[in-house]
Amino acid sequence: MVAARIDPSLPPMEALSVAEIPAGPEWQYEPKWDGFRCLAYREQDQVVLQSKSGRPLARYFPEVVEDLARLPAKRFVLDGELVVPVGSALSFEELQLRLHPAESRVRKLAAAHPAWYVVFDLLQTERGTVLLDAPLAERRRRLEAFAARCFPAAERIALSPATRAHGVARRWFTDRHAGLDGVIAKRLDLAYQAGLRTGMQKIKHLRTADCVVGGFRYATAKRVVGSLLLGLYDQAGLLHHVGFTSALARESRPELTARLEKLRDRAGPRTPAGFSGGAPGGPSRWSTERTGEWEAVPPVLVVEVEYDHFSGGRFRHGTRLLRWRPDKGPSQCTFEQVRPAGSGALAMLDRRDRPEPGLSARPGPGVPP
Repeated sequence: MVAARIDPSLPPMEALSVAEIPAGPEWQYEPKWDGFRCLAYREQDQVVLQSKSGRPLARYFPEVVEDLARLPAKRFVLDGELVVPVGSALSFEELQLRLHPAESRVRKLAAAHPAWYVVFDLLQTERGTVLLDAPLAERRRRLEAFAARCFPAAERIALSPATRAHGVARRWFTDRHAGLDGVIAKRLDLAYQAGLRTGMQKIKHLRTADCVVGGFRYATAKRVVGSLLLGLYDQAGLLHHVGFTSALARESRPELTARLEKLRDRAGPRTPAGFSGGAPGGPSRWSTERTGEWEAVPPVLVVEVEYDHFSGGRFRHGTRLLRWRPDKGPSQCTFEQVRPAGSGALAMLDRRDRPEPGLSARPGPGVPP
């Protein structure tokens, strides 16, 4: 540990996806927050927010910059997550809306739903001591002291809970009312693993849903199907596009293509095709394998898919096809399957009056109820 300045291009620790929460005295557990990973740098009057990919974020979250500038410490580097509470839940959609080019729009959104910065690591102290080589156990101890001393001065800076008790972590993970994105496990004995996945693991919720196939996209070559377009019915009986799955076995694609094309060609006035509610837009911005055009099919096929997160009326990422469900009627595929089970994530940030056994720290005042 030395007094120096951390380069703002420092990549944050990454997490390795695993299926089970690891057990043992070498692990610390934290909630997995549904937000934007963010490193926060302060040097006197200058505050820098940087995303995991190195993108500057300060202009999109001016209220967080103002809160960090209120802290009595004039120098620090923190690792944490930007989140936006809406009511008692966290809204990833409101986070995404912040990435807007117009400052007036950003200010309006910030006033309506202010963002919070949930902190889980301290990389540089107010005295300039760099903690990158210190084990997590020491960094956490120093972070708790820093939070107790500094966070009461801010409105929306919170310390993320942490525990060394596997049972507590398991309860966080299985409590459907918590509304968390999963659990993070970190090695207490390791230094900060910048850019690596060797010191941190993430355990995310994987869920399943039955969806109607409302259409498909061809692969780039337009010879075989590239992805299935998935839909769910609302209470009014309208079928809305909610995502896609491209996890199709290569050997089955020719046969599936023929089946879908035959179904498409049977569509007509008595057998309408496609989505009666929200329809697909263009191709995914991350994809180069699918075209923007899509082919509508009558909503008669049902598939069961695995997904990790559903918000804003869509599966956040692509889904994995588990099986076809000929035993399921399309009308059974409703939004009720993906309704959030709970919205208590924010309550985990306010443990002052309700301490949780196994938690190693409590946040300062100013945390939302």
